[in-house]
Amino acid sequence: MTTNHTNRAALADAYLNELQNNSYPGRGIVIGLSEDGEQYVQVYWIMGRSENSRNRVFIAEDNGFLRTEARDPAKLTDPSLIIYYPLKHLGGAHIVTNGDQTDTIHEALQHGGSFEGALTTRTYEPDGPNFTPRISGFTDLADSQFAYKLSILKSAGNTEDQTLRHTYTYEKALPGFGHCIHTYEGDGNPLPSFTGEPRLVPLRGNAETIANTYWSLLNPDNRISLLVKTIRRNSGETGLVIINKES
Repeated sequence: MTTNHTNRAALADAYLNELQNNSYPGRGIVIGLSEDGEQYVQVYWIMGRSENSRNRVFIAEDNGFLRTEARDPAKLTDPSLIIYYPLKHLGGAHIVTNGDQTDTIHEALQHGGSFEGALTTRTYEPDGPNFTPRISGFTDLADSQFAYKLSILKSAGNTEDQTLRHTYTYEKALPGFGHCIHTYEGDGNPLPSFTGEPRLVPLRGNAETIANTYWSLLNPDNRISLLVKTIRRNSGETGLVIINKES
């Protein structure tokens, strides 16, 4: 094992410890590469504090898309920001987001547009005073330059004065590692938006192991659902692991 790999692993593990001590990172995305270098990995989780936010499960569709759905429809009070498609794909392009911008990106790709271009039409979520960031990830097997991309659209200091738009592009995926971005720095009132660049994190073991690793880090009271999607680089074959919190 090289010194670079050892240092990288220490840095990635350090952020896992931070995540474990963060009671409310909100919704989160991780994208990276499996340890054997054969599969791209997308992780997405949701958290919630209100009864409406916690009343959700992940439901996989036969076409490979995945949606959120109310666990108990009778208790659903406002579906606008909690019912959406976190996962969609078009050919070898795989989208993961924390809101209905999944549809915006998917529709743009259908008409020859791009991940970045689609997101220029969107802003943060209209849930003041938090103005929750929209976070999005993208892996396109047809892209010979970039392995994956992450984006965050957030307000400037929990105000409506500006939309801050940051896109991070990774030309090379590192086996056993990924980058993590989430909506909040932690708990607060209002909730403070994620700051800085996406953090380096480990992706060890198979999809089930990765799912259990990240699920175990999330605050047991606030975690709701988590998914791990794998995408084979040579064939485009996908796999999906879902964890829904038991009611």
